[in-house]
Amino acid sequence: MGTDPTPRTITIDPVTRIEGHAKITLHLDDAGRIADARFHVVEYRGFETFCEGRPFTEMAGITARICGICPVSHLLAAAKTGDKLLAVQPPPAARKLRRLLNLAQLTQSHALSFFHLSSPDFLLGWESDPARRNVFGLMAADPELARAGIRLRQFGQQLIEQLAGRKIHSAWAVPGGVRTPMTAATAAWIRERLPEAMATVARALELYKALLDGPLQREQRSFGDFPSLFMGLVAPDGGWECIEGAIRFIDSTGQIVADGLSEDDYASILGEAVESWSYLKFPYYKPLGYPGGMYRVGPLARLNVCERIGTAWADRELAELRARSGTPGSGGRIVTSSFAYHHARLVEIVACLEAIGQLVEDPELQSPHVRSHAGLNATEAVGVSEAPRGTLFHHYRVDDDGLITRVNLIIATGQNNLAMNRTVAQIAREFIPEPVAAGAEIPEPLLNRVEAGIRCFDPCLSCSTHAAGQMPLRMALVDAGGRVLAERVRD
Repeated sequence: MGTDPTPRTITIDPVTRIEGHAKITLHLDDAGRIADARFHVVEYRGFETFCEGRPFTEMAGITARICGICPVSHLLAAAKTGDKLLAVQPPPAARKLRRLLNLAQLTQSHALSFFHLSSPDFLLGWESDPARRNVFGLMAADPELARAGIRLRQFGQQLIEQLAGRKIHSAWAVPGGVRTPMTAATAAWIRERLPEAMATVARALELYKALLDGPLQREQRSFGDFPSLFMGLVAPDGGWECIEGAIRFIDSTGQIVADGLSEDDYASILGEAVESWSYLKFPYYKPLGYPGGMYRVGPLARLNVCERIGTAWADRELAELRARSGTPGSGGRIVTSSFAYHHARLVEIVACLEAIGQLVEDPELQSPHVRSHAGLNATEAVGVSEAPRGTLFHHYRVDDDGLITRVNLIIATGQNNLAMNRTVAQIAREFIPEPVAAGAEIPEPLLNRVEAGIRCFDPCLSCSTHAAGQMPLRMALVDAGGRVLAERVRD
């Protein structure tokens, strides 16, 4: 490099073990130190545009196909938007059934993230061979744990199928409610399988806490630990919520910044910035501007904004999460480390399983009155729900015939975009030796840690851009003139 003052770049392309396609670039200053990091989302799908012209009654079925991981999330947000276009309240049984469906969705998605995508790093080691640092390597190292994780996800997926007829891309939730009630056979199925699911998450929590007490302390401290706002839905009493309630913002000191907000007003609350180097937008809290209005959503945010969960075991686990990881500036109330998303997912699985156990005993879920009927009574509506990755907004405008004229989807992964970029930069500064010299060998485990910072958020890029196996990766150190100074390629 000599005395050349121009910035250089390290590129990680693509990022692995996430849903979708992305790359990371680490920008170096003239001294070879990391000056910035960028998480580039390099796919684009355009669901918002090709929904135009479709009847709004089809939106639940259409948007459920944005992604095979998050179909229930879009199904519910679309159905809730349809409720408001019809100007109806779904029957009580339908609201409870939608909640049950979302609890199953949170369970299966969190199990996928923890056991399949992230636990290979924890349990096999950051430095382990990449060829075995995956769910198949986990199956070889600890087949009982791997099998339990697979069956926990299977419980959530099969419960979705029991209710909605299909594991993915169902159209069971519709404007006005749902299509069918829960059967007595499904209730019996849940009762039979719930104990095994609870035993699995109990074992995962025990194992993860032991790792936090030992080899994961550095990651907990350096994987995206910084102040930000947190946003999520809360119940009227401030309790944990996954499908209804009002929007709350809280800061990293535990102060409520805004509360009781309606999804109808999201455009006055949230702004969306655009950068030339990513298809993924950068939402921010408008009153604080861009990028100062950075906020996080998802399991950690939901646990930060709520005052309690409301079930015994989950409340004990929430208290322990805060005691272990809460920041002193908030009196231990707020957890700011992005690495704690993994712990938060396990706590939410507990909350979901306890809530499922309560709902299955409610006889109203088998009531035949599960749908309200009406014609079009509004031409614009916003629906909101909590997806596994965070708060999801669907905003539709329709003409007098109920045909879609405009769609805007505010996706959870996009709302975490600013925080993901900052997390990557913090990890790189912690683990990549500086200064980085031309031709320097960047060890693969360090690159894996940078990627793992993104996996904390469990991003779903197919959803967020409206875009299996071991993906190839290219890392290059490039000067401002485009000359490759060092390169690492993984096929």
